[in-house]
Amino acid sequence: MIFRSGAHVRGVATVVATVGVVALAVAVAPAAGAAPAEGAASIHPGVVTESDGGGACTSNFVFTSGDRTFIGQAAHCAGTGTATETDGCDSSSGPLGTAVTILADDGTERIGTLAYSSWLAMQEAGETDENACSFNDFALVEIADSDVADVDPTIPFFGGPNGLDTDGLPAGEEVHSYGNSPLRQGVAALSPKSGVSAGDHGAGWTHEVYTVTPGVPGDSGSAFVDADGDAIGTLSTLNLAPLPLSNGVSDLAKALEYARAHSEFTDLDLVLGAPFKG
Repeated sequence: MIFRSGAHVRGVATVVATVGVVALAVAVAPAAGAAPAEGAASIHPGVVTESDGGGACTSNFVFTSGDRTFIGQAAHCAGTGTATETDGCDSSSGPLGTAVTILADDGTERIGTLAYSSWLAMQEAGETDENACSFNDFALVEIADSDVADVDPTIPFFGGPNGLDTDGLPAGEEVHSYGNSPLRQGVAALSPKSGVSAGDHGAGWTHEVYTVTPGVPGDSGSAFVDADGDAIGTLSTLNLAPLPLSNGVSDLAKALEYARAHSEFTDLDLVLGAPFKG
């Protein structure tokens, strides 16, 4: 069985509470100029996002399109249905323009806007590819112009991303992520996690991974990088079968390709962070 891994997935919270939680949020530095020093900005990957009508999730990477800046989250974070609604082609979601609260590191709440949702894009396009419908779980939250200067694209603890992985994630390959689920109650030492891939599935649309503690409610959307520090995907689901307590990670390269083809953001780019430390 597969569940969305957002904090609003109340039905699975008691199942996974004993195995730990990981989630955070993300922040960006505009492509122009040098990125802020690590830790200098209050919006960065791993910061918590809360969608109006949805739930609390963890942000992933920072992106730009033209002069606009975004932080990524899982599309299901704006979902308005049940925890088992994982098919983006028929699951309900808040509309574009939905307000998203970004819980910045400086203790302030910044207000962003849902600017793109793979779920809404697939529904508008009448998507019929079962793998895309099941695993394309990606959204963009636009950062207000007044907050862009407070964005850093670097993943805390690990550094990166160094680039975008387009070759998949073979079984046995090392992965790293940074989560910030509210279930962790702010214990920063529990946020970094590493693990291993169990292989690619869904024609490359998803990767099954095991980490020391699995991603749980509130970790949804967390950034995953490979052993080289390249962005591989974003946390989407908690799987109870066929691989118990594994996580489904949506492939970022495919999600970005879909977004460029089915939205106004035809020049959407991943913003790189400070060098990956591993």
